[in-house]
Amino acid sequence: MPAAPGATPDRPVGGRSLHRFANPGRFLRATGRLLPILWGAALLVLGVGLAWALLFSPPDWQQGETVRIMYVHVPMAWLAMGGYSGLAILSVMSLVWRHPLADLTARELSPVGAAATALCLATGSLWGKPMWGTWWVWDARLTSVLVLFFLWLGHAALVRAFDDPDRGARAGAILALVGIVNVPIVKFSVDWWNTLHQPASVTRLNAPGMHVDILYPLLVCAAGFTLLFAAVVLARTRAAVMERRVRALQLARARREDATAP
Repeated sequence: MPAAPGATPDRPVGGRSLHRFANPGRFLRATGRLLPILWGAALLVLGVGLAWALLFSPPDWQQGETVRIMYVHVPMAWLAMGGYSGLAILSVMSLVWRHPLADLTARELSPVGAAATALCLATGSLWGKPMWGTWWVWDARLTSVLVLFFLWLGHAALVRAFDDPDRGARAGAILALVGIVNVPIVKFSVDWWNTLHQPASVTRLNAPGMHVDILYPLLVCAAGFTLLFAAVVLARTRAAVMERRVRALQLARARREDATAP
């Protein structure tokens, strides 16, 4: 069967629309307009959410003031899982459509995702000490989140372990797709096994298991942290694109100088 117009072995016709956004100039212009708005929205929403959560929301009837740790812990847990799902999507784009911007975004996403997962583990330990009497237990939820943290670190290290960036991107993409099986384990571990960790309180199908005076500031904090997460990843990706563009210009100038040298 003849190839579709515009299709090549390295660029399937289905990915042509995606490659419109791989142009460095177009990406830098778009992010240059978007980033200030994203930073402003993140700081505004997060400021309102944290003030509401830490100063005006009531203590929990069981957990007392310790519940305020959840305003950071729960959004970090959501970002750890959601961010890794995004990493898997970027990996598919990289392997199937050879999208160069997907490679760069995945490279810059993994350190941010690892930081979010580390915060999730740290705040969970701070909450666990007064609630469970221990900083750590090897139950299904905590262990699977620790595995997720190591997957984030492994991806960040693997994509930087090769002299050829393309080889590193392919290896990292394969690792991300293998590791995505851990995300549903994290999500459903409290349902599949008997664990110390409490079951889902917000995403239950019937009704949230917390009072709205705690739920609403939690959701605002989650929105603020999500906007901040996106802004950091986008800023890192933008810097990586600019760095690669500068390297390409320097390499082209060096080649021209070599070609004109006597």
